[in-house]
Amino acid sequence: MLRRTFLAVVASGVVALPAFAQDAKTLNIGFISTESSSNLKSAWQPLIDDLSQTLGVQVKPFFASDYAGIIEGMRFNKVQIAWFGNKSAMEAVDRANGEVFASVIDKDGNPGYWSLLIVNKDSDLKSLEDVIKRGKDLSYGAGDPNSTSGTAVPGYYLWAAHKLEPKTLFKAVRISNHETNLLSVLNKQVDVAVNNTENFERYRINTGKNAYDQVRVLWKSPLIPADPMVYRKDLSPEMKKKIQAFFVNYGKGADAAREKQVLATLTYQGFRPSSDAQLVPIRQIELAKQKAKIESDTTLAAADKEKQLADVSRRLAELDKAVSTQ
Repeated sequence: MLRRTFLAVVASGVVALPAFAQDAKTLNIGFISTESSSNLKSAWQPLIDDLSQTLGVQVKPFFASDYAGIIEGMRFNKVQIAWFGNKSAMEAVDRANGEVFASVIDKDGNPGYWSLLIVNKDSDLKSLEDVIKRGKDLSYGAGDPNSTSGTAVPGYYLWAAHKLEPKTLFKAVRISNHETNLLSVLNKQVDVAVNNTENFERYRINTGKNAYDQVRVLWKSPLIPADPMVYRKDLSPEMKKKIQAFFVNYGKGADAAREKQVLATLTYQGFRPSSDAQLVPIRQIELAKQKAKIESDTTLAAADKEKQLADVSRRLAELDKAVSTQ
C-alpha cells in the first residue's frame, strides 16, 4: 500500500527522480498532508529558504497526497528531512531509515498538543455518549491512517477505550486531512470528526477566526508529544549536525525578530532537540492495540495466541524499562 502510494506520487510528476548522494546540491524536505500543499508551502517556505542558506545546499519542499507518500519518499531517499506526526515518524524510523532529531515547541511553550472530537456548534450532539448512541445515523471524518492525532490516539484512547470501531459504529466514514475535517464540520458535510489543537491554531492564523467559536469539542485526548522532525540516518554526521543546529537555534540568533515571525506563522515558538525516544508512547499505544486484537482473535490456536501475546508483552516491558531509565 505504502509503495503503491509513493509510486503514484512519482508518476504524477510531483517529485524529482534523481537519487540523493551525500555531496548532492539538493535536499528535499517532506511535509505530511495535514492541510493543502499550497498552505503548507506558504507557511514553511521562509524557513526552507533560511535552511538552504545556512546549509549552503538548495532545499526543496516535497508534498504528497497522504502521509504514506512522505514516508515512502524518505524510504526511497527522495526525502532527506521531514516534518511528521509521531505515528508517521515511527513508521519512518522503522521502515524508511529515519531518525528523530528535533521536535516543535508550540506558541504557548507546550510540550505537545491534543487530539479532539468535534461537531458543529449547531449540532444537537451534546456529548460523546450522544455520538455513540446515534452512530448508525452519523457520518464521521476520520484522520489519515498514519496520523497520530487523527487515528492512533483517538483509536486507542477514544474508540478502543469504549470497545468501538468507527467503521462499524458510524453510517459512513470518510478519511481526510485535518484541514478538510475541520471545514467539513463547519460546513455540515460530516456530523462528527477528529481534529487537533494545532490545526485549530493554523485555522485561526489562516482565517482570523476562532474554531472554538464554531465547533463543540466532545472529547480531548491526553497530551500528545510534539511533532518530530526527522532526517535520514545515512546523511553525513556533519550535515546532520548542521541541520539539527539550524532548527534548534532558529529564532534565537542575530535575525531572531524575523525568524520569530516565521515561527509564528507556523504556530511554533521554536524547536528543541529530540530523539527516537519521544516515539515510545506511540509505540506503547500500537502494541496495546495489537495485544487487544490478539486477545479477541477467536481464530488463533491457543499455542499461537500465547506465543504472540508473550512477544507483545515482552516488547511492552522493554519500552517500560526504557522509559524508567530515561
